[in-house]
Amino acid sequence: MRPATTAILSALAEEQQGLIGLLREPQRVARAGREFWLGELHGTPVVLALSRMGKVAAATTATTLIEAFGAQRLVFTGVAGGIGPGVQVGDVVVAREFMQHDMDASPLFPRYQIPLYDRERFACDIVLGDALLAACHTGLRSLDLQAAVHHGLIASGDRFVSAAEEARLLHAALSDAGHPPLAVEMEGAAVAQVCHDYGVPFAAVRTISDRADDTAHVDFPKFVTEVASRYALAIIDEFVRSLNNSKA
Repeated sequence: MRPATTAILSALAEEQQGLIGLLREPQRVARAGREFWLGELHGTPVVLALSRMGKVAAATTATTLIEAFGAQRLVFTGVAGGIGPGVQVGDVVVAREFMQHDMDASPLFPRYQIPLYDRERFACDIVLGDALLAACHTGLRSLDLQAAVHHGLIASGDRFVSAAEEARLLHAALSDAGHPPLAVEMEGAAVAQVCHDYGVPFAAVRTISDRADDTAHVDFPKFVTEVASRYALAIIDEFVRSLNNSKA
């Protein structure tokens, strides 16, 4: 039986260059104004794609992966701003759940609730999440790194949070509503919702590039190039290897 096709979404091109180089018989396909790479990695059929920035772009990419390429599970790798206590630059967060911090359809629906879904959060797949957690520990050890690995809620919104006071207020508002996030980014909740709609397992990992404060825009480009791309390659390579070993 042919293994399930695994879609690997990345937020930025730097995170995919190394993965494309690892593919067996890579094939480039253009669709929906995007570039997709098909091939095999450790015996597992994969398709690589860039989500682009923002929830709408990420949802379009995720839908295309499922509808056009038959992806049977999705995994996202990218960077995020750390806003939870103890979440530091260089740490890694594996998502347990996602929510949209900028969703507000009140008074028609409670703040943060997704209209007509009767929920604020979308859970990641437990089995894939556990495999991604294990791959983080193994992959980071291969780089001789002692980075902390966190597991919990990530909040998404169509805004690059880059001010300390904004980050503090955002974390406080979400925590007061019962949704304390570890990190903030711009795509994951949209992909989680698409995967929920299609019944496709989804997992995600984010490397903390900054503390979503006044230095975020300064730290971001250098961190992605020098650190996050290495993290993503090591973690995803180990993740796909583990899928093949488990015959998932």
